[in-house]
Amino acid sequence: MTAGELRSSFSLACIFALRMLGLFLVLPVFALEAARYPGGDDPARVGLAMGIYGLTQGLLQIPFGMASDWLGRKRVIIFGLIVFALGSFIAMTASDLTWLIIGRSVQGAGAISAAVTALLADQTRDEVRTKAMTLVGVSIGLMFALSLVIAPLLAAHIGLHGLFALTGLFALTGIAVVIWWVPAEPAQPVHRPRGSLALVLRDPGLLRLDVGVFVLHAVQLAMWVAIPTLLVQAGLGKDAHWQVYTPAVLASFFVLRVTLYPLERRGYLRAVFLGSVGVIGLVQLGLWWAAWQAGSGTPNLTALAWLLFVFFCGFNILESCQPSLASRVAPQHARGAALGVYNTLQSLGFFAGGAAGGWLAKTAGAEALFMACGGLMLLWLLIAWPMHAPGRYDLPAAEAEPAASVAS
Repeated sequence: MTAGELRSSFSLACIFALRMLGLFLVLPVFALEAARYPGGDDPARVGLAMGIYGLTQGLLQIPFGMASDWLGRKRVIIFGLIVFALGSFIAMTASDLTWLIIGRSVQGAGAISAAVTALLADQTRDEVRTKAMTLVGVSIGLMFALSLVIAPLLAAHIGLHGLFALTGLFALTGIAVVIWWVPAEPAQPVHRPRGSLALVLRDPGLLRLDVGVFVLHAVQLAMWVAIPTLLVQAGLGKDAHWQVYTPAVLASFFVLRVTLYPLERRGYLRAVFLGSVGVIGLVQLGLWWAAWQAGSGTPNLTALAWLLFVFFCGFNILESCQPSLASRVAPQHARGAALGVYNTLQSLGFFAGGAAGGWLAKTAGAEALFMACGGLMLLWLLIAWPMHAPGRYDLPAAEAEPAASVAS
């Protein structure tokens, strides 16, 4: 990667990291802390409060992505961070679960993911795009690992209100990063064609990736409706959950490093992609077994730790290659629109996972929840199966497949 590509990758990864650290600080303790609010005794409403962020984010990702095609990426990113900070401060002052839901919904209205990803794609070459996207993914994963360690400690001292205050401050810091660190946007021709929503909605390769990102994040959030309870039932107090999460996340980065990049260069990206989908499906089967054990005894803590490690291995691989594939399939002039649709489905996945996960856990139990997650992963595997891998980067241009064939 060139110096400019490194600067773009690290600065934009920093924006994602600041934003996601605030969100992740809340995630491990949300279900437990929200129960203290008036109305917090209803798991379905708590799940709604967790997931409504994804609903409003999903509704606005396409408009924000298309706006970035027309108005410029950096302007849209700054505006979105302001809205995100406002929602954080509303949630900070919430006195009951209803206001908490309102604050989370305003947070989601700061839908900048498509604009940030499109800007990163604009400023990196195809052959290093996966590495650039992986820096973003690793920054998110590190923030997740950090949040698992410090969230229970912070929640004990400053509560959920204080965590939302930190989230707002992180968003404001992200604005400073955009203004002073992120490189200037590439100059565009005056008569350059602009993003077309119809164009990206007709592309089968993009649609497969859109379905996949919806399923992945629905499963991710739905899992965390039940996993904290399983760990408690296995004998691990809520303040010690980081002892399972953190090693699993950090070790999965090593697996990502030694699998994704070498295999992608050798032309095995399709196998890695589909294998990761299948592995996460098998993890759901293992979690179903653990939930069944919890109904008649005590789930095995070691088995849960291994299942979470395998989950993060598959999740990080998919988080790294999916947005890279989407940016390479999309026409450059419609990249914001394409990534807007992609991030819309990602956000709707968060919403569906939180809302449906809470409802399933309440009405049918954790076993049904994990069975549903496993069924979704199987469906995704069937939909993704026809995808084609890109050509090897180290082949001469005439021998490599065109990037437009990726996932199509």
